[in-house]
Amino acid sequence: MALTACGLRVSSLGGPTPTAFIITSTLPPTAIPSPTLTPIPDTPTATTAPISGMTATQINVRSQPSATADQLGVLAPFVKIQIIGKDSGGDWFEIAYPQAPGGMAWVIAQYINVQNKDTIPVIGVPAVSPTAEAGTETPSASGTVIQQINVRKGPGTEFDSVGMLNAKESAALTGRDASGSWLQIAYAAAPDGKGWVAAAFIQSAATDSLPVVGKAAAAVPPGTPTAIAASPSPTPAVAPPDNDSAEATAVSAILSPSGTRALIYSSEVSAPQGDTEDFVAFTASGSSVLASLACQGSGDLQMTLEGQAEAAPGSEGPSCGRSESFSVHAGQTYLLRLSILPSSGSASYVNYTLRIEYAG
Repeated sequence: MALTACGLRVSSLGGPTPTAFIITSTLPPTAIPSPTLTPIPDTPTATTAPISGMTATQINVRSQPSATADQLGVLAPFVKIQIIGKDSGGDWFEIAYPQAPGGMAWVIAQYINVQNKDTIPVIGVPAVSPTAEAGTETPSASGTVIQQINVRKGPGTEFDSVGMLNAKESAALTGRDASGSWLQIAYAAAPDGKGWVAAAFIQSAATDSLPVVGKAAAAVPPGTPTAIAASPSPTPAVAPPDNDSAEATAVSAILSPSGTRALIYSSEVSAPQGDTEDFVAFTASGSSVLASLACQGSGDLQMTLEGQAEAAPGSEGPSCGRSESFSVHAGQTYLLRLSILPSSGSASYVNYTLRIEYAG
């Protein structure tokens, strides 16, 4: 080995080439953030805001869009409601009704005044399966209401009214009185779930098969044919006070071509004792209405239209058995006063049906 001024050189002959060791520094693992779960939005639901409406008369609230569905309650005239949707035919409206199990219920569209009916969305409707009213027996028959009628606590006009049924509604028939003039129905709004209606205003082929309810039930077995009078008995009686007045009318309605076209009201008056006059109010969206009055009884009934309405030229004034046209101002409320004219020396009683119809 020689040392020179040029430097030091080390060599190894014949040995393996040394392996180069490369030292690397391992960095600490980078923390990878866990994926954040983005909530998947719920399936979009109908966001159409409820549409406001108002009842034009007293109506029944039902669990499904059918006149045979369970009755959940009653809405008075001029009650504001929130309409959620309608059935495919537009005959029924689904409304917000907190008393219903799901907060929704159905009413007949005919008796609801609402703007822009076409904007009400059509919603899916489950198949209607009529069931018995809660707490009542399965109805043995059903009938169709011919015109708006009172539902009473008992089989007679002397009993208090507990509500109304409108034309074309169905009633679950559960019995009849001994004469067949009154029918018992399932009526959820009544205290005991039952009510009575005049048989003359119910169309049904099964009334003869109904059991007789009341004192004469044992004497008249089910199936006994009963001749139902064409109209309530005109026997003179005393009409019970109904406490209506010019300020608190018995019924009120808004008449229009797209809503309620006609108001039909039945009641009774008597003199010198009993309720001598009734009051009915209406508002029309047009300029003309047609008023008609049908009466039965032992007295004369006078109908006076108070306000600025004008009868047709040559009119003798509305009375029993007559129809009269009146010119009215759109949007103005009119008051009808129905008064019985007492007969000299005898009591008077009149059972009447009043119809006020939108005429244009």
